Amino acid sequence: MAVPTPASPRTADLRGGLAQVILATLASTIGFWAWMSISPLQQTYATEMGLDEGQISLMLATPVLVGALGRIVIGAMTDRFGGRIMFTVVLLLSAPAVLLVALAGSIQSFPLLIIAGFYLGVAGTIFAVGVPFSGAWFPPERRGFATGVFGMGMIGTAVSAMATPRLADAIGYLPTHLIIAGALIAMAALVWILMRESPTWEPNREAFVPKIVGALKLPVTWEMAFLYGIVFGGFVAFSNFLPKYLTTIYPEDVDVLGAGARTALFAAAAVIARPIGGVLADRFGPKVVSLVSLGGIVSLAYIVGQQPPEGIVTGVTFIMMAAAMGLGMGAVFAWIGPSTPKDKVGAVSGVVAAAGGLGGYFPPLIMGATYSPETNSYSLGLWLLVLVGAFALVVAGMLRDAPRKGG
Repeated sequence: MAVPTPASPRTADLRGGLAQVILATLASTIGFWAWMSISPLQQTYATEMGLDEGQISLMLATPVLVGALGRIVIGAMTDRFGGRIMFTVVLLLSAPAVLLVALAGSIQSFPLLIIAGFYLGVAGTIFAVGVPFSGAWFPPERRGFATGVFGMGMIGTAVSAMATPRLADAIGYLPTHLIIAGALIAMAALVWILMRESPTWEPNREAFVPKIVGALKLPVTWEMAFLYGIVFGGFVAFSNFLPKYLTTIYPEDVDVLGAGARTALFAAAAVIARPIGGVLADRFGPKVVSLVSLGGIVSLAYIVGQQPPEGIVTGVTFIMMAAAMGLGMGAVFAWIGPSTPKDKVGAVSGVVAAAGGLGGYFPPLIMGATYSPETNSYSLGLWLLVLVGAFALVVAGMLRDAPRKGG
């Protein structure tokens, strides 16, 4: 992605940058709402279409796959065309996807729902637009703050979990999707009218393939992609699958609306923790924060695997897990900048962001494949998370910490 020279942000007039980043964050919020709009209604789809565990898992995972891999392409296009154009394009392209999901649900067609979910993944690529756009509005030493603020657009996951089932219950399935599509179009218009590029931004016309190949040759790309695949991938997977998990494991205690509320709290905890993770990484080093994050994920996944009674323990465990994931997200992106050549930071960030989304694709499939109806348990899938997280903890401990500022 285009990275200005170190001097240019200091000499350019960057006034109004925070307002632009907040606008980008709002656009991301709407995009995430659309991206995660299938998950809160998964029980409705399962009941009306007679879906089994494998089909439900595929339905939940499909938008995540496209949203992950598409980030590489959308990030490169943002380098060339800028955030204003690409935010508008992604938002407008996502609206028909939401309407196609509405059609699939209305006629109760599972194949069409999978196709619609594939298309809906476009909405998840919006993250790749905002990272370079937001970073360009701030000098190098404050880019962590800028991307941290933009990263709070993940709150769209909580909006979806909280609002989508309540709207569907209050006004109906089809009107709910019309509202989401309308919000995407309205946000696209707002972006087109109010958004402007940073004075430091310049179109990057470097060929896409050589740029990505250059990033893939760097060890830091693979290291950070692996870590981000766990912390952000875990967040995406749980945000997507948590309503299904709660209504399956605790059917007598948690209904669809209750599961949505708990998922919203989960997402909010990660959103709040993400910028905190970046600040702590600046102060203590990203390696330390990453180790704390992964240690927390491993410990808390083990507790979840024991299926404690639904209530305070379960709620606190999931919120703490989300916070641990949020800390890790902030730490990984704080690790990338100082550990990567300046001309490759954007490309590396795009690949890492894609790996994070891709990390959210497989867990729902694994959870569905390892579910035991005899014991009503997802414990095997959660044990796999514990093992992968423990391996990541070892890997992170072996990595060299990012160079400290001024050192």
